[in-house]
Amino acid sequence: QVQLQESGGGSVQAGGSLRLSCTAPGFSSKGCVMDWYRQAAGKPREWVSSIKIGGTTTYRDSVKGRFAISSDNAKDTVYLQMNSLKPEDTAIYSCKAQGWDCYYVQGQGTQVTAPP
Repeated sequence: QVQLQESGGGSVQAGGSLRLSCTAPGFSSKGCVMDWYRQAAGKPREWVSSIKIGGTTTYRDSVKGRFAISSDNAKDTVYLQMNSLKPEDTAIYSCKAQGWDCYYVQGQGTQVTAPP
């Protein structure tokens, strides 16, 4: 199985921006829905955003208007543009594929830190 690969995390001051990337070979041809999740220290994992092949996007309320998910099917990559970062956005971010035949090995995730 192919592994998902997340990248782009880092440490930025609150109010800053980061763009995360998730490489998932073949996800577009398989019609996978791609999700971003995050898990803060000591807290359960929570869903952040999703994108369907047709381009439909959804977000959790706390990131609406600040985060934007997109995909480049030619590059087998899904992005999460994060603007106006808040300390509560600090977490390990990971991506996941949904759908029939959308089987990938989970990646390591990427750490995002936005100190106050």
